Amino acid sequence: MIFIAVRFTVRPERAEEWLSLVEEFTLATRNEPGNVFFEWSRSAETPNQFVLLEGFASPAAGEEHVNSEHFRTAMAWMPEVIATRPDIINVEIPGDGWSEMAELTPVEA
Repeated sequence: MIFIAVRFTVRPERAEEWLSLVEEFTLATRNEPGNVFFEWSRSAETPNQFVLLEGFASPAAGEEHVNSEHFRTAMAWMPEVIATRPDIINVEIPGDGWSEMAELTPVEA
């Protein structure tokens, strides 16, 4: 599986609309056959910073993603909204998605 984490720092005046702006891109990516997950989180410490966690079934699926029309469209408008160049981690890992954490189990209610 290809695992990608991207940290986006958005212009402060655009932060409240960021998740709406990326909604079409997010939905299109989640509908790609090789997409395992595509999830956004907002920083609790830096309100104009967002982290995107992406998983793709294979290198070929990741390549299809970056060659998609919705990826090209997003890359075209994002420079107007981001404050800095995004940071990225892109690695190939064993497995095919999320696993349960062994060290923590909820208490029965």
